[in-house]
Amino acid sequence: MEENLKFDFEKLEVYQLSLEFLDFIFEVCKNTSRDLQHCLGDNLKRAGVSISNNIAEGSGKKSGKEKARYYGTSLDSTRECVNMFTILDRQRAISKESYLKARTYGKRLTSMLFRLINSA
Repeated sequence: MEENLKFDFEKLEVYQLSLEFLDFIFEVCKNTSRDLQHCLGDNLKRAGVSISNNIAEGSGKKSGKEKARYYGTSLDSTRECVNMFTILDRQRAISKESYLKARTYGKRLTSMLFRLINSA
């Protein structure tokens, strides 16, 4: 994409990482049973989308307090995703490798989001 067409939030490393995590979530959901797709998959995808949406929305806010609120919602959604991956792991619905990859994404995202919140 041409640089002059990029929005400010698209240049944030945390935003790019949230999109990678979302790609991973959609891939995992494609490979789970219909029951789990219906039960957890929809919630997992919505929470994953919420991460990047709130980073994008928050980056455009003028006040630090508003930015922190949106980044906090991204943080909450990241933690929600990690919990759902824990459930999938406990139900043996995903591989250990996928579970550990999800936790790695979660750790990186939460760390980056905490820094954004503290700097807002």
